[in-house]
Amino acid sequence: MEEQGTFVNFLSDNKAGPGCGMLFGDPKKCPFGLIVIHEWWGMNYQIKRTGLLYPEMVADDREEAGHLMAGLDWSGALLDTSAAAEFLKQKGCSEVGVTGFCLGGALSFAAAVKCPQIKASAPFYGIPSPEVADLSKIQIPIQAHFAEKDEIIGFSAPVDYEPLREKLVAAGVKLEFYTYNASHAFTNHAGPNYDAEATKLSFSRVYAFMKKYLK
Repeated sequence: MEEQGTFVNFLSDNKAGPGCGMLFGDPKKCPFGLIVIHEWWGMNYQIKRTGLLYPEMVADDREEAGHLMAGLDWSGALLDTSAAAEFLKQKGCSEVGVTGFCLGGALSFAAAVKCPQIKASAPFYGIPSPEVADLSKIQIPIQAHFAEKDEIIGFSAPVDYEPLREKLVAAGVKLEFYTYNASHAFTNHAGPNYDAEATKLSFSRVYAFMKKYLK
């Protein structure tokens, strides 16, 4: 039986107002907290299954999802990510990490630069533009996950993530970098590209990574 999350609100410096998300587990009983940032589809059933603490913005189809992503207030989203981390710390988590998928993966990378409350980041198949964040300035551990069959050029395809890998290594970032014989959004249980084996392996790596770096 799946755990039922609790809908929560938390204060944020985002001009759009308070942040909101789903809280799973009791932070007082957890050694660390993990923010899970959704794909461009928003806080749909799939991401609720994974566990979420990020503002709600939901799309019903790919075109609408693309518009939401293109119109995202990245600065505001990063303020909300910082606020979510503070919320978890106030609730009892000693340290906080972040992971995310697609849009959430790009935000997880950006949060590694822009959100000092975040102590470890595990982005999935998403890279922010240089205008959002200079990833060579990352000072926390990163565990990156990408798909070898990803066709979203300019965001998460091999032609994008291979130069990123080289950039992070050259910058001396503490890095674990994994690629999978899968397509974009391979962790989405409800999507056509779902790959159960790659999902299980990647999630086990994220869990071990967060246990290693968050105390």
